[in-house]
Amino acid sequence: MKYLSLFSGIGGFECGIQQAYEELQELRNKNEDIRRPTSEIGSKAGQSEQCNRYGSEGLSCIGYSEIDKYAISVYNKHFNHKNYGDCTTIKTEELPDFDLLVGGFPCQAFSIAGKRRGFDEARGTLFFDIARILADKKPRNFILENVKGLLSHDSGRTFTTIIRILSTMGYFVEWQVLNAKNFGVPQNRERVFIVGHLGGQPRRKVFPIGDSNKKTIIANGEISNSSNREFGFKNISPAVLSRDYKEPKIVRQRPYYKDGKRELKTYTYENEMPTVGTNVGNGDQKNMIAENMRIRRLTPTECERLMGYPDYWTAEGTEGKISDTQRYKMCGNGIVSNVVKEVARRLL
Repeated sequence: MKYLSLFSGIGGFECGIQQAYEELQELRNKNEDIRRPTSEIGSKAGQSEQCNRYGSEGLSCIGYSEIDKYAISVYNKHFNHKNYGDCTTIKTEELPDFDLLVGGFPCQAFSIAGKRRGFDEARGTLFFDIARILADKKPRNFILENVKGLLSHDSGRTFTTIIRILSTMGYFVEWQVLNAKNFGVPQNRERVFIVGHLGGQPRRKVFPIGDSNKKTIIANGEISNSSNREFGFKNISPAVLSRDYKEPKIVRQRPYYKDGKRELKTYTYENEMPTVGTNVGNGDQKNMIAENMRIRRLTPTECERLMGYPDYWTAEGTEGKISDTQRYKMCGNGIVSNVVKEVARRLL
């Protein structure tokens, strides 16, 4: 399968698609009674291995589109794909054929946190470049992602226009709002996923996807992708945002004793972690003081875990070390790879 990645950021789509493909290959081989070593998808080492094996036989990326220099540096550190640059300048006649288009097109024009000018704002019109490429290349499928606010923008007329454009190009379109907290990461991050199938009804629909994982994990005083200690929904991070470098999310930790050993139990605002953003660094600490309680901000590595990336994924790029400010921004602008993995697995 060949695919094109637009608005690629630091490779969240790539990580999720690769993991889904590898998992399905392993399942197929088991069904065929073929024995071979398998990697631990989901572990730190396993995630890194999956991502770095991108380009294995049967799956390849024909190229990506990204303009942020820091994101490009991190992306190129992990992948060896051609960058087509600004998607508005892509000449479709120069693109090789591909089967799948993926992209989380810029959401500022549709987010309730932005000005919500939609198609009247330049960033909002980038959807039309997606439509232009789809119309010219006609890949079999596409996966698009955006903020939940896209559904309600302009009383629903913006989303209706998007679906109508995609449908008139011959795609059967389905969509669903998915929350990252249901896919193994402790972050309350709702995003709408739009999937298209060329030529009418698909053999199997991708949606609806139920709550595939209601367990959220915080371990050893840090947000983790391990399973040392499990808590319920009340320990969910707010959404990671691109502006969190200005006001990083605050974590509070209260000491307690277990089997005679002192440990730290991790909490956040109202025992929930909001969406990870890029301004995590200067969080408001009022009303957070309590006896014997430690207060600190989320680290860039914890933000990576909240997005489903391997540890230190954004720490270095091809140009060297990346500042914490940019790491917060890149995580906040990214896509949760765990959610992509499930959507891609169903599509594949």
